[in-house]
Amino acid sequence: MKACVIQPPYSLDLSLSDEYFAKKLEYLAACDESMDLIVLPEYSDVPCAAVTREDNMMYHHKYIDTLLSACAETAKRCQAVVFVNALYETETGYRNTTYAFNKQGEVVGRYYKKHLPPSELYTLALDQDYTREFSEPYVLELDGIRYGFLTCYDFYFYEATAAIARKNVDIIIGCSLQRSDTHAALEIMCRHCAYNTNAYLVRASVSLDPASDICGASMIVTPKGEVLTNMYSKTGLGVAEFDPHAKYLKPAGFANPPAPHYEYIEFGRNPWQYRPGGSAIVRHDGLMPYPRTCSHRGFNTIAPENSMPAFGAAVAMGAEEIEFDLWYTKDGEIVSIHDATLDRVSDGHGKVYEHTYEELTHLDFGSKYGEQFAGMRILKFEEILQKLACHVIMNIHIKPDKQESYDRATFQKILDLIDKYDCRKYVYFMAANNYVLALAQEMAPDIVRCVGYDGNPEKMIDRAIQYDCKKIQWYMDKFDQEMIDRARALGIVNNVFYADTPEKCEKYLKMGMDTILTNDYNRISQIVERFKAEKGN
Repeated sequence: MKACVIQPPYSLDLSLSDEYFAKKLEYLAACDESMDLIVLPEYSDVPCAAVTREDNMMYHHKYIDTLLSACAETAKRCQAVVFVNALYETETGYRNTTYAFNKQGEVVGRYYKKHLPPSELYTLALDQDYTREFSEPYVLELDGIRYGFLTCYDFYFYEATAAIARKNVDIIIGCSLQRSDTHAALEIMCRHCAYNTNAYLVRASVSLDPASDICGASMIVTPKGEVLTNMYSKTGLGVAEFDPHAKYLKPAGFANPPAPHYEYIEFGRNPWQYRPGGSAIVRHDGLMPYPRTCSHRGFNTIAPENSMPAFGAAVAMGAEEIEFDLWYTKDGEIVSIHDATLDRVSDGHGKVYEHTYEELTHLDFGSKYGEQFAGMRILKFEEILQKLACHVIMNIHIKPDKQESYDRATFQKILDLIDKYDCRKYVYFMAANNYVLALAQEMAPDIVRCVGYDGNPEKMIDRAIQYDCKKIQWYMDKFDQEMIDRARALGIVNNVFYADTPEKCEKYLKMGMDTILTNDYNRISQIVERFKAEKGN
């Protein structure tokens, strides 16, 4: 196979757009029948660095038809497969898209970039919903060759490399810009990718300046990590020949037969050692849509409150949030229990913080709910995180509510556990105690705070403003429409604790509540879902 990467000039000066787009067409016209594969850079429909959404869309509409027609014509004329990246409009918005043209000039596949940086999320406002759902690596098979894909920002997510490797692709198409990395860094990334996927990498970018060592570096790399061609900052065509089916096998450890590098790694892979990932991961708190149902102390109408059966049942049924309470033991362990005292939910007595964790493990936290739960022990915060981190939003009620003696070291333990399981974006702190809100604001300003009910509903919005809280948790019927409207006008999310009847739930939703806390998840979640469907989310 003879592969060609096209590296056109690129500039921050938008006045050069027509000239540089013409260069791109010139390079396509220079491709000949000896070429089997042709790859162009990311955003080939926007030939210079457009900063605003309006400019990007203007150039896209100006050039896209000409660009795609030229690619189709080149594919037919050269009898080559052509890949080009540009915007593509779907029913849900524009997407960063790599188009695949077969040798007949037909679009036979589209790869949608999986990782969108802030500029694409917030400035260009591209469609992002598809990136929030689990998906396997996109593979396109043409003429007996399996193609995988990475686009620009995708290159930085090395955990995706293993997923692509398992698809046994022959060639990875990299339409890219990567305007902030040096040639050396880009070569390291590309060689790493090719070696770890046992695939040829064909990457096309743009040249910022002939003298620059930033950006550019369109290259073709073998599965062994050898660079067949690297254009650095030159413009034009970069060409190399290779056999796409020739793979690299290495000695797979002592006394093992040769194997691809990724297979050698798979022998000993322990996925639980990594940050959370996979199909069970949900959108974090900043992206999860409203209104939501929050299962208060878990699904506690079917299992003991603040227990893994209660939490697990709610999450398995689709709860967007769970709520639970955290206290500390005498020896500093963080545990989940609502009351300060043990008597209501266990066969123990006294305050939870008067006992060590070891002492608490000898108590029965299930029998008082039902004999079928006899022998359940108190639940540690870390155990919740081990099973459910990033699988649900966690509304964490920091106790105590009515004292100002919360230990900073204990609060730091809570933060350390949240960081251990990589879920800062999946939790928020709810507290009725101003001291705890101030402590959270000081020690973890990036974690969302929620003002809890302290008996003075008229002051809750002012407290939210004082402690920069993004949420308020109102108490059942201790509020009015004016309060809800004022909070919403300030951009504050409204929770309500609690609604256990359909009538209450419907009333609160109509008032503008964003999150309904409930002890009866199944019934109330159905009301919330019906409300969302009627309102079109």
